[in-house]
Amino acid sequence: MKFRLPIDAFVATLLATVALASFFPARGLGEEVLGHATTIAIAFLFFLYGARLAPQAAVQGLAQWRLHLAVMSVTFVVFPVLGLAAGLLPDAVLSPSLKAGVLFLCLLPSTVQSSIAFTSIARGHVAAAVCSASASNLLGMVLTPLLVAALMSGVSGSGFSFDALRGIALQLFLPFAAGQALRPWIGGLIARNKAILGRMDRLSILLVVYAAFSEGVREGIWHQLAPVQLAMLAVLCMALLAAALGISLLIARRMGLAREDEIVLVFCGSKKSLASGLPMASVLFAGGQVGLVVLPLMLFHQIQLMVCAWLARRYAEGPQLHAIAAE
Repeated sequence: MKFRLPIDAFVATLLATVALASFFPARGLGEEVLGHATTIAIAFLFFLYGARLAPQAAVQGLAQWRLHLAVMSVTFVVFPVLGLAAGLLPDAVLSPSLKAGVLFLCLLPSTVQSSIAFTSIARGHVAAAVCSASASNLLGMVLTPLLVAALMSGVSGSGFSFDALRGIALQLFLPFAAGQALRPWIGGLIARNKAILGRMDRLSILLVVYAAFSEGVREGIWHQLAPVQLAMLAVLCMALLAAALGISLLIARRMGLAREDEIVLVFCGSKKSLASGLPMASVLFAGGQVGLVVLPLMLFHQIQLMVCAWLARRYAEGPQLHAIAAE
């Protein structure tokens, strides 16, 4: 039997990058070069997202508008409510920066690749998952910054200042729009080089993480994080995922969705995008805050992968899970 680590390989690499930044943060000239490189990397990431996402995929499923509306409601309504509820915890249990990070992860769009992959493994409606996940990411480009402005205006370093608006436009919207505009000409090239570009994606995200935690270390973030708060954060992330999965399942049952569509709602509604969230945080929040703000997202990402992998296998075993959940 082949031994497999319980942690996702990319998450392990992210944690190694955090450790590297903790012991060897960028300083001086390296800090300045890293800042410019991170700006370019974020723009490149969103250019690729724009070039990959087919707008027609988001509209082809209009016949299943009830399903897609349910997915968007869980992603952009239920999750934010859960994030606001988490903010009511005492500061002694979870620091304001970590509560801000929890709320931020609740405002993000769903994942694309893993939502579709888990739906496929679970024998769900893959075409509907493609539509929902694509629509979630397209809407998230606009809704996430707006929700951050509306719900996190009191968080230090967030909000819609002129600099934040300019950063969003230059680093997120314009590259994404350029990718969408050029997709008819470069979409085939990107599809043929998916593996290489996927590695470049991950390298760019690692660069963003290193820059964020380097600045955080210089600001003393690890002195602000007690072990009990880290443990509480892990418990809270598990509770958030359990609540999202349970609410998604309840909505699916109340709507009378077919099993294949229920799977779409469960997997697309409960996921949050690490790939979009990390670069967005670097643009939306002040440098010293970013490290702690993205920590809940990194932890939630690993938990959702493990739980959804198990759940997808249970669904794939047959309709018995459907019957068990209905009891």
